[in-house]
Amino acid sequence: MAFTISKSSLLALAETFALAAAGGALFGVLGFPAGWLAGAILFVSIAALSGRPMRVPLPLARVFFVVIGITLGGVVTPETVKGVAEWPLSIVAAILSTLCVTVATSRYLMFVHGWESRPALFASFPGAMSQVVALAAETGADLRPIVIVQTLRVVILTFGVPLALGLFGVQYGTLAGAAATATTGMGIDSPVELAILCVASGTAAVLAHWARFPGGLIFGAMIMSAVLHGSGLIHAKLPWWFSTISIVGLGAVVGSRFAQAEPRLLLRYLGAAFGSFAVALAVTGMFAGFVTSVLKIAVADAVVAFAPGAVDAMMILALAMHLDPVYVGAHHVARVLMVGLSLPVIARWLGLRGKGQISPQVPPPPAANPPRLGGDD
Repeated sequence: MAFTISKSSLLALAETFALAAAGGALFGVLGFPAGWLAGAILFVSIAALSGRPMRVPLPLARVFFVVIGITLGGVVTPETVKGVAEWPLSIVAAILSTLCVTVATSRYLMFVHGWESRPALFASFPGAMSQVVALAAETGADLRPIVIVQTLRVVILTFGVPLALGLFGVQYGTLAGAAATATTGMGIDSPVELAILCVASGTAAVLAHWARFPGGLIFGAMIMSAVLHGSGLIHAKLPWWFSTISIVGLGAVVGSRFAQAEPRLLLRYLGAAFGSFAVALAVTGMFAGFVTSVLKIAVADAVVAFAPGAVDAMMILALAMHLDPVYVGAHHVARVLMVGLSLPVIARWLGLRGKGQISPQVPPPPAANPPRLGGDD
């Protein structure tokens, strides 16, 4: 059967990327922190909420994830892992932070906004949205407030964290020099190395995704790229413009999550979304502050590593801000693994029996009509 794409789909895709590129370029020229990413998210989100058909095909989104993973791994050198001995305490703090965020946010939604316990709990889990929505669907919880609060949290974090750090004068990352070189290579001098890098990292991404590793497309590619670059076997870098296109594309993916959201429905849950975000931010801020006070961790690295957002968005933000991808990635892997391990316990607590393993591929009920997820988290 021949693979065909409708004219309307192509026009929607073209419009989505035109808006994403325009927003990214504008914010980039203005010098906005992580401007290419933030501008793309803002422009596409506004268009989606106004009723425009913002679409990013899932296969194309997955390509973006792999490219971002390869780029992130390209900043790794033997020097970047010297602080590994200091990280166990930080990772434990991140896990405790996730637990505290879930409890505090769910209680806020229940007592302040009058939510029922199940949607409040599911909306409070930071990241791992696909797994959370799947479990919520099985319990019969209303998916609309859950997806809206979860998605708005990601958008606010991705757009607001760079701006807030910039306003407070925080310098980005501990690996600015290494990160700057991760997206400046043209790949012309070492075409064989570049081919090996892409094939090996792409294969690792597919295997990790097949194994349902959290954020597998990004982390599989990033780990393989990090091994190849950190060991000195590969020196080739992806072209900077190629990585920038992927950043803009992923901004479009995040913004297009609002493609099916009705503005009135969004406004209905806006207070709950911002309030729960403030609670989550206060909790994670305390833990991040503790880590930076006792360990030699840069403030920007800690803020993004502890941020209660989706794995894909936070890793993209780490790239855009030239942060340490190894440190940030390790903490988000620990967080989503903790969430994944706790989901069966939650399922049993809520009375689900005989369901087996919760699959992140379970779609939400059509009647709920939530905003399209469109990501790898």
